[in-house]
Amino acid sequence: MLRLLEREMPVIQITLLKGRTLEQKRKVAARVTDALVEEAGANRAAVTVTFVEVSKEDYASGGVLLADKQ
Repeated sequence: MLRLLEREMPVIQITLLKGRTLEQKRKVAARVTDALVEEAGANRAAVTVTFVEVSKEDYASGGVLLADKQ
């Protein structure tokens, strides 16, 4: 089981506001993967990056929805 987990890790989930382009996401995924390979010795093929896009109505900071902030 440990071998399986070693091959499938790390998994990085990035939550951000909607509106990034496909090219921006490509660059972020590549840079995050590069950092994990270079700094943590991760296996490049095992790095998984997922993006979760939320709207300003679905994200709050300090108890206030971003949609309600100026």
